Amino acid sequence: MDGVVAVRRPVAAATALVLVLEAAGFLLLNWILSIVVDRQQMSLAGLRPGAMAAGSWAGGAVCALFLLLCAAVLLRAAARDRAPGRLGRIGLICCAVLHGVLGAVAVGLLGWPAFGAAMVVLALLVLNLVAYGDEGAGAASVDGAAPGEGTAPGGAPA
Repeated sequence: MDGVVAVRRPVAAATALVLVLEAAGFLLLNWILSIVVDRQQMSLAGLRPGAMAAGSWAGGAVCALFLLLCAAVLLRAAARDRAPGRLGRIGLICCAVLHGVLGAVAVGLLGWPAFGAAMVVLALLVLNLVAYGDEGAGAASVDGAAPGEGTAPGGAPA
C-alpha cells in the first residue's frame, strides 16, 4: 500500500495537467466549430447560424470550466495529499463518466487513437479515485463502529 501512497501525489498533479490541456482543447475545438457554423450561414431546423455558433461556444466554455474545476480539485488533493471531499469526489466521478461516454463516441467518429486518449484520461481519473480511497468519507463501517472496532486481533469478529 506504500507504493500507492507514494504515487498518488504525482498522479493527481499529472491528471490535473492533462485536464487543463483538455479544457484548452475543448475551448479551441468549439471556437473553431462556432466560426465554421457562423460562416456557413445555414440554418438547422430553423435555428439562426449566430445562435448555433453561440451555443457551440457556450457548450465548450461550460465543459472547459467543468474540466478546470476537476483539475483544481486534483491539484488541491495533490498539494495536501488528502482525498477530495464528497463534492469533489462526485465531480471526479462525473468527469470519469464523461470520459467514458466521450471514448465511446470518439471510437465511432474519430477512430481508435481518440478512444485511446479518452481511456488514458479515464484511467488517470479512476486511479486518483482509487488511490485516495475512502479517506475523505469518514470510513465508518455499516454498523456505525469505527474501523477496527469489534474485531479480534486476527480480523475475526469479536
